[in-house]
Amino acid sequence: MLIRRLCVALGLFVLLILVVILLVWLILRPTKRQFTLQDVKVYQFNVTSPNFLTSSIQVTVQSRNPNDKIGIYYDKLDIYASYRDQQITLPTLLLPTYEGHKGIDVWSPFVAGNSVPIAPYIATSLT
Repeated sequence: MLIRRLCVALGLFVLLILVVILLVWLILRPTKRQFTLQDVKVYQFNVTSPNFLTSSIQVTVQSRNPNDKIGIYYDKLDIYASYRDQQITLPTLLLPTYEGHKGIDVWSPFVAGNSVPIAPYIATSLT
């Protein structure tokens, strides 16, 4: 009898948690944030032998929060350039920021790499 009561209580507790999660989702209607690459300026882009890349690139990235009732806090956000699935610059850490509901933030960081080793097929395709 005790085991049955415990199972019923546990089942009701799980059901209550699921109902709370459903209500929070229905009230807030969370959607994914959107990132847009607005501009790219290449200041330096040199391939040297044997298979090293030196680059300096400025990118302008826009973040848009489409949520009506949810703000987003960006605690740690890294940005880097890649080519054919290989990272070609070092990660650049963007400053922590809070983006309110229906908010838009724009960043224009420089991403750079000095003598970054790249795969031979990438060096061939870039020369």
